[in-house]
Amino acid sequence: MDDKLDTRRVRYFMQVLESGSVRGAADVLDMDPSAVSRAIGILETECGLPLLERHGRGVVPTDAGQLLAGYVRRQQGQRQHLLAQMDSIRKIESGHIDIVAGEGYVDWLMRRSLRIFMASHPKITVNLDVASTDEIVRRVIEERAHIGMLFQPPKDERLTSHQSHAQPIQAMVLGSHPLAQLDRPLKLADLLPYPGATLHRNFGVRQHIEAAEISEGVRLPALLTTTSFSALGHFVSAGLGYTLGTRISLTPNADHPALVELPMKNPLLSQGRSHIVSRHGRLLPPAAAALLRQVVADMKGYADSVAGAGPGKPRTTARGRGAAG
Repeated sequence: MDDKLDTRRVRYFMQVLESGSVRGAADVLDMDPSAVSRAIGILETECGLPLLERHGRGVVPTDAGQLLAGYVRRQQGQRQHLLAQMDSIRKIESGHIDIVAGEGYVDWLMRRSLRIFMASHPKITVNLDVASTDEIVRRVIEERAHIGMLFQPPKDERLTSHQSHAQPIQAMVLGSHPLAQLDRPLKLADLLPYPGATLHRNFGVRQHIEAAEISEGVRLPALLTTTSFSALGHFVSAGLGYTLGTRISLTPNADHPALVELPMKNPLLSQGRSHIVSRHGRLLPPAAAALLRQVVADMKGYADSVAGAGPGKPRTTARGRGAAG
């Protein structure tokens, strides 16, 4: 049907219906009535049916004319709805965002950027998935996620890093643990006598720890190996041993007032960085772009506050006692 309908002639037809006569439509359209009449005649030929019939001094639609008018009104309604939706997206009132992040970033997101953004944009839906470093990179590159947050992604020209900051790997223990009594940065060898918990090897944090182990000629045994940062925190809180991780990932687990974070001596454990990434060259939808700006600004503020706190000393991690939560 769309192939047979000339948009201009359909507009004349609808104006005739609205005006109730050809002459009335011609006045509104600022046209000669005969030109309007000829256009309607051509439209009727295209449709193969009469669309108007005389009624007194005016015209009314035939059955075919009513069908055409209903079709045009539905099309106009759909067009207006589409434009309203697009306008809503432009104003960041609606949309959908896919985020994939290491588990260590989830608590931070929900306490800060994501909580603030979703409160301000209640009609925007968000999908937040937790994944390993390798999976985060894969999803962002394959454009299955708009935004990725991860520790030390591999160098890949298909990724754009919008913000990064140093995330030293530290040890977390109970304040009563013997390691907490050492008034100095720890060597990996200091951890050997004690049970520990660690992440699986597809996590960037674990890969950094393994590089440090090689440099020191040490192999740390693991009592617990997991994909869960939360499990690491519970392991330490239960007094089962130590764990190694970044401040942003360990702090959310630190509800126990006796937990402390201890600096490590090995420089390899200080070289890792947190990154906020997207697919290089990808034009993000307005909603995702707005959230990305929010996350970048908030993470920069967090990184600046952590840097200002100063490095090198044991740090309690409970809420209200220097926690970065």
